[in-house]
Amino acid sequence: MWVAKLKLKHDCTIGNRCEKFGVTSYSTSLGSYDKGKKNYTYQMHQIIGDAKKVGNFIADLRKDGRVKDLVVEGNTVMFVEERPAKRIPSSYYNKRLFFVKPVFVTMEGYEFWELASWDKKTLTDFIDGLEREGMKLEILKLSKAKVGDVYYPQIMPELTDNQKRAVELAVENGYYEIPRKIELKELAKMMGVSLPTFQEHLRKAEMKLMPNLSRKLK
Repeated sequence: MWVAKLKLKHDCTIGNRCEKFGVTSYSTSLGSYDKGKKNYTYQMHQIIGDAKKVGNFIADLRKDGRVKDLVVEGNTVMFVEERPAKRIPSSYYNKRLFFVKPVFVTMEGYEFWELASWDKKTLTDFIDGLEREGMKLEILKLSKAKVGDVYYPQIMPELTDNQKRAVELAVENGYYEIPRKIELKELAKMMGVSLPTFQEHLRKAEMKLMPNLSRKLK
């Protein structure tokens, strides 16, 4: 099995709004089909950030004519997006490709994709197609992996908004990197809560995330 991790930016209903409203997103595609000259993609996204910013994001999304059958539950949105066929990155989609993890979208509108295929050429052809499309693209990883390392069971565990926010801040600001780039007290200040409160949110989030990670490591 081959895995590619990509960082890219393109004209996107989610990425554009993450940049516009200062939020992040964990996203997954639930399948797509072509009808006539249109492509229809089923999508689910968890929008993470300040509650007001998330609300503004969703309100703006409702105005987008490409978004059909929008369903909103808290900060989770699900919809069908209508786009011209052959004018989107998924136009290069191959059924031998699949996403290993949900797509993470940053506040700057950059997307992190991690895809896998049995065949390296399937991945390289996909990447070549994105580059021909003019995407801002960086290959972060292209390597062989064990089959057990390419399974991701769900888009996100059941975390509260505060737990999601705590994890988001910790990841984005390098708390889990080596060497560590930021301390908990700084993250607590960024979130606008006390240090003990931030520690509690992060610890509870980690407790929910760890079972998924432990299953993946077996």
